[in-house]
Amino acid sequence: MLSIDPKTLSTSKLHGYLLSAVAPRPIAFASTVDVDGRANLSPFSFFNVFSANPPILIFSPSRRVKDNTVKHTLKNVLKTREVVINVVSFDMVHQASLSSTEYPEGVNEFEKAGFTMLKSDIVKPFRVAESPVQMECKVNDIIELGTEGGAGNLVICEVVKLHIDKDVLNEDGSINQEKLDLVARAGGSYYSRAKKGFFEIPKPLTTLGIGIDNFPEDVKNSMVLTGNDLGMLGNVESLPTEADVDNFIKDISKRYPNIKTATHRQKHKLARNYLSFGDVESAWKILLS
Repeated sequence: MLSIDPKTLSTSKLHGYLLSAVAPRPIAFASTVDVDGRANLSPFSFFNVFSANPPILIFSPSRRVKDNTVKHTLKNVLKTREVVINVVSFDMVHQASLSSTEYPEGVNEFEKAGFTMLKSDIVKPFRVAESPVQMECKVNDIIELGTEGGAGNLVICEVVKLHIDKDVLNEDGSINQEKLDLVARAGGSYYSRAKKGFFEIPKPLTTLGIGIDNFPEDVKNSMVLTGNDLGMLGNVESLPTEADVDNFIKDISKRYPNIKTATHRQKHKLARNYLSFGDVESAWKILLS
């Protein structure tokens, strides 16, 4: 048995142990706005439900370990005292991961990650239309747990309006957990799919992914590529060059002799096949050919 005094570890090392040991953790996909009404969207796995009467959720945006700065979400809730907590299903998990990229303040992660902004009924922050359950919340309190990098900030939220997709309900009106198909976070790059177990998603780039808003229109509006496919494609720093695309197409033309004359739909299906193996670079070269 390895026995450790937390005070002897670096914050990053301790952080890794804690996140791997306390897992899987549900994900609060928190939507906020700043004082100018600009939207922000970010996932947090320090999250759970703590009361039904009143209905209370708590999530914790931690101070960044690397430079002790705070997330835009925390800045927003401190000033506006409102947030929407959206749940994350498997069908949207890659897009949710992309939204965790550290884009500059004022950048709209709804657009970067390809989500639809849905106006809330009571609070100002927008809901994520693709999320099967969306909870509009007023912030009752924010408790600062420390002032150094890695310290959490408990955002205590009271649910004032609940929205549930009818497609995830049973005939008696209760939520069907298998239809809801939630995902949760574990340590490192691991996630857990509630009904199927662990899987991995590479962490977003330390540099900025291009985001779905910068895709060619035929890719952005694809009838073949899923939200998860788009999320994977959006987490690249730059698109392949024209020369790289040409060389790749020459290499695969023996296997796919009709690739140069293929329709968008045909290329999208082939690109999706490459994405199923995690080969994002090749998928992009096919889409851009």
